[in-house]
Amino acid sequence: MMNAVLVGCGAMSKAWLDAARQIDGLAIVGLVDLDAERAKARAREYGLDGAVIGTSLDAVLDQTRPDAVFDVVVPAARRDVAFAAFARNCHLLTEKPLADTPENARAIVAAARRAGRIHAVVQNRRYVANVRRIRRFLDSGAIGKPTSIHADFFVAPHFGGFREEMAHVLLLDMAIHTFDAARYMVGGNPAGVYCQEWEPANSWYRQGSSASAVFDLGGGKIFTYAGSWCADGFRTSWEGSWRIVAERGSLIWDGGDALKAEVVVPGRDGIIDKTQAIEVPALDPADRVGGHLGIIRDFMRAIETGSEPETRGSDNIKSLAMVFGAIESAETGRRVAIPTQETQ
Repeated sequence: MMNAVLVGCGAMSKAWLDAARQIDGLAIVGLVDLDAERAKARAREYGLDGAVIGTSLDAVLDQTRPDAVFDVVVPAARRDVAFAAFARNCHLLTEKPLADTPENARAIVAAARRAGRIHAVVQNRRYVANVRRIRRFLDSGAIGKPTSIHADFFVAPHFGGFREEMAHVLLLDMAIHTFDAARYMVGGNPAGVYCQEWEPANSWYRQGSSASAVFDLGGGKIFTYAGSWCADGFRTSWEGSWRIVAERGSLIWDGGDALKAEVVVPGRDGIIDKTQAIEVPALDPADRVGGHLGIIRDFMRAIETGSEPETRGSDNIKSLAMVFGAIESAETGRRVAIPTQETQ
């Protein structure tokens, strides 16, 4: 049995608790929130009658002595949560992003290493079935090595609240999902970025609702990202719309169920090489999927076996570095180098 304390009982906590109650061998023994009534409401909603409720993480950890902490707080509070968890020898699974600044990200990853604790990030788009299929298909070499990756993200949500007042709102709050998926699907290691942000006349956000970026993912792979959170009409999936060009063909994915690939075959139609459709194999039984559920199970497996979780902080910091690199480039108007070391 693994006991966990969940800190941060806002809207996102529901996804965590929905997943947690499907996992045998996992018990939520504490709920922490600055608003005690909100934590109590979550406990009632999920039947957590025996959970310790509190507004102080330190106090609840001391009382419950859990194996792990589930961090669902705002990014600015993430460092304090991590340090409290590691100080009590707890493993840590945290909502994305890993941290609110590059300095805090490095500090959290270093603290996890010193404590010898498992630390992972809920980068749940990696656990989307078609993301897994694309990675496995590209690894097979069926269309050769990827050379360019293109992702469009055009959705127009009216969130209200803090997002509409954020700086760099698209890059900070959403783009890491697309950046991490790109890095995962093609085995990329980010080296540099040029990015531009702008605010369209129709925008209801304060700053940074639209952005375009070009990343160097190493090994001859270039990744282009175009996104907007105020583009009404013809919206993409929340997973984006993708085209991956490789040495001998291309793959396209609409972010939903439509996934197709073509491979070059002998001959030409005029000046254009001939291509034909090629099957992208179905999900492999070994592929872990399931969003928050898959990630929590992966995290627990890592604790039980001593293995490294796929979305460990020391790897996820590379995806976060893509976000901060893009923001720096947008602010300075210059291409920004992205450190490639595990801890940046």
